[in-house]
Amino acid sequence: MCWNTSSAFTPVGLSLGNPASHRIVRTLGDAAYLLLNDWPFDDGEEYVAAVKACVDAISGKITPQQFQQALLRAADEAGIAALTVVQQGAGERWPDLPSSAKG
Repeated sequence: MCWNTSSAFTPVGLSLGNPASHRIVRTLGDAAYLLLNDWPFDDGEEYVAAVKACVDAISGKITPQQFQQALLRAADEAGIAALTVVQQGAGERWPDLPSSAKG
């Protein structure tokens, strides 16, 4: 069970309604907590599928990427804005910086 590791899980930013309710889901554990405690609706086909997919990903039956797709579908169903977060190195973010200024 690898539910609190982030190595194979691309973070997802979610806006649950108001500015104070932005979340970044970095691990399967974060996703499980969000789905069970902070999700605005506890019904809907895609929501139920995302909860099941989260359990399946935690137990290794599906990949974290497959779960991420289920989470994004559930967010769409609930009208939640979602954004995949991709961290880049300083050289990719600011290619014009001199090498000594890059982190």
